[in-house]
Amino acid sequence: MEWSPPFVDGLRERLGSELFRRVAGPSGEKTRARIHDTPGPRWFGPDRPIRTVHGDAAMFAGGLTALLLQSLHPSAMAAVAAHSGFRGDPWGRLQRTSTFLAVTTFGTADDARHAVERVRAVHERVRGTAPGGLPYRASDPHLLGWVHVAEVHSFLRAHLRYGATPLTRSDCDGYVADTARIAEELGAERPPRNLAELARRLEAYRGELGGTREAREAARFLLRDPPIPRRARAPYALLAAGAVELLPPWALRELGLPPLPRPARAGGRLAVGGIRWAMAPPPTRPPRPPRTPRGRTAGGEGREPGRDRGAPTGRTPGSSR
Repeated sequence: MEWSPPFVDGLRERLGSELFRRVAGPSGEKTRARIHDTPGPRWFGPDRPIRTVHGDAAMFAGGLTALLLQSLHPSAMAAVAAHSGFRGDPWGRLQRTSTFLAVTTFGTADDARHAVERVRAVHERVRGTAPGGLPYRASDPHLLGWVHVAEVHSFLRAHLRYGATPLTRSDCDGYVADTARIAEELGAERPPRNLAELARRLEAYRGELGGTREAREAARFLLRDPPIPRRARAPYALLAAGAVELLPPWALRELGLPPLPRPARAGGRLAVGGIRWAMAPPPTRPPRPPRTPRGRTAGGEGREPGRDRGAPTGRTPGSSR
């Protein structure tokens, strides 16, 4: 990474720290250290596509797309509205979800298994009746299958649009297969294992989906009245536009959202790129040359008045002029 002025590095560090605290919670640093530094076998090796997708800033857009898409299933939306606290504690829900994804993707096999067991225990307690009178259980394999399909479709689509690392068709199939491992552990019904199966399963759920009042209210909450500081509203609007642009046309119609113009894609790229920049590791500064007591460099050359301190010859480092 190229060197940047100290005030830029400070801005990057402040923004990155705030984003990380929002997403990972107050104990995020300890959790990250445990996930990445604990020795032991993992479910997924370092070369697996799931690590590429889940480790990229495009997940910020993909996660928002997934929430919008998942809300179209009346039972899933009823369970979220009644039990998840997404309105009263949206950041808490985000932190729990992001931690689960991080642990199962990057953590040890033991940690991943324990995380799955905790989620399954929560699912067993989540049950009720949707507004239309249909009973639901969060542990229902068919309902879990929809939540999984909507997530995988959204995460992968976001990465293909905004991700830093290009994926081949084989990589995409590999990503779907990787995520199927986690879905099976959670109890989802027949999780797809390649792109073709993912497309068929998404289409198979279409008859169960609809833009209910609850789903449209959730979309308004996420897109128009998000619980974020005022100074973050403009960047969030770009991210939200990029996330909405990823939805299938039929999902836009069900949620009562107009098709977005092509510049929305540019806004999504800008927002994801900004997040990637803010959360990147700080750059390594080039070392200063040692100086003699007379203010000369160790090589004996004095600095001419008006010359840039980092470029004694007045040239940009690395230039051929």
